[in-house]
Amino acid sequence: MVKTFQSRLVLLSVVESAQEEPPTTAADRVMTSPEAIAKLLGEAKSLFSQQGLEAEVLEREGNPAFTICDVADEINADLIIMGCRGLGLTEEGMSESVTNRVINLSPCPVLIVP
Repeated sequence: MVKTFQSRLVLLSVVESAQEEPPTTAADRVMTSPEAIAKLLGEAKSLFSQQGLEAEVLEREGNPAFTICDVADEINADLIIMGCRGLGLTEEGMSESVTNRVINLSPCPVLIVP
């Protein structure tokens, strides 16, 4: 899509600023580690670079859904592409889902990749 539409590619990572409970699993601890996040973003940028795509990396702190939408607004994004872990697909999780909140608050269309 980036090549086809000659678009700007921005890789965004948002870490929640104040977590009520510290991460309990090793996977959760890794995903909140600034070093691990920077490494993951660097690897993603490198993969895009190998495909001839230049990517800009942004790291932010805050409420993920609101921050994603704020950044999309700041950079005048035409489209947000984000993953979904499926945790918010149940009725109980729907209101808590970052994906669902982004869909409802986004200033532009949102493409969800399962």
